[in-house]
Amino acid sequence: MREPIFTGACTAIVTPFDQSGAINYDAFGKLIDEQIARGIDAICVCGTTGESATMSIREHIAAVEFCVKKVDHRVKVIAGAGSNDTSAAVYLSQHAQDSGADALLHVTPYYNKASQTGLIKHYEYIADRVELPILLYNVPGRTGVSFTAETYKILSQHPKINGVKEASGNFSLLAHTRYLCGDDFYVWSGNDDQVVPMMALGAKGVISVASNLVPEVMVKMSHLCLENDFEDASKLQIQYMDLIDALFIEVNPIPIKAAMNLAGYEMGGLRLPLCDISDAHLEVLRASMKRMNLLH
Repeated sequence: MREPIFTGACTAIVTPFDQSGAINYDAFGKLIDEQIARGIDAICVCGTTGESATMSIREHIAAVEFCVKKVDHRVKVIAGAGSNDTSAAVYLSQHAQDSGADALLHVTPYYNKASQTGLIKHYEYIADRVELPILLYNVPGRTGVSFTAETYKILSQHPKINGVKEASGNFSLLAHTRYLCGDDFYVWSGNDDQVVPMMALGAKGVISVASNLVPEVMVKMSHLCLENDFEDASKLQIQYMDLIDALFIEVNPIPIKAAMNLAGYEMGGLRLPLCDISDAHLEVLRASMKRMNLLH
C-alpha cells in the first residue's frame, strides 16, 4: 500500500515579487524558512497561490529549484507542474523531478474542457514519464472541468498517482470517491473553510492558502483531525472562519498577498491580469486580521 505524500498542513506558498515585478528570492527564502520554523508539514511551490499562471517557463523552473534547495529536505516539497498542454506538463514535471522535488501537483487541464477519457489519458501520459508521485488537483471553478469518482478510481490504479487535492467543494463526490477508491487513493482538502468536514470523510490534511499567514492554526487544525479530535478541530475551524472568508473575498491570491503585506511581510504586488485588492475589501480584510491580532 502506498504512503501519502504528506499528512497535516501543506502551505500553497505565495511567490513574493519585487518592485520591478521579478521574483524576490530574498523574501521568498525568508518566508520558506519561517513556514518550516512554524511547523508546516509540506510546501507547495508554483501553485495557484504562487501565481504560476503568470510565470514564464524559465521562472517556474527557477522558483521550484530555489524552493527545493532552500527547504533542503526539512519538509516535503510539492511542485506545481500543471498545464492544459500535456507536453508542457511533462516538461515542467521532469524539471521539477531533476530539481529534487518530492512530488508533483497537476491541475486539471483548463480551457480545453477535456472529457473524462481525455483526463485519464492526460494524467496517465504524464505519470508514465516521471518517477515522482503525482497529486491530481480538482478545482472546477477555475478550470471548467471536474473529475468524477469513477475517473478517480481508474487513475488511482496507476502507481505514480498518489491522490488528489480536492477543491470542488462537492462532499458527495468526496464520499463517492472514498467509497470507490478506499484507502489506497489519498485526498487532501483544497479549501481552507472545509478542512474539518473533509478530514472527517477521510482526507489526510489540507493544501492551504491561509497557512501562509497562520501556519500554526492550520497545522493544529489538521493534526487534531488526524488524532480524531474533531470536536476541538471544529472549534478551531469555526473560530477562523471569518479570517478564512476574508482571505477569499476576492480571487486567490489577491487577498492573501494583501494580508501578508499588512502583517509586515515583503510580498510585493501581483501580476496582471490580477490586480490589487479593492479598498472596500481591504478594509474587511484588515478588520478581520485586527480581530485575530495579525496586523503588523
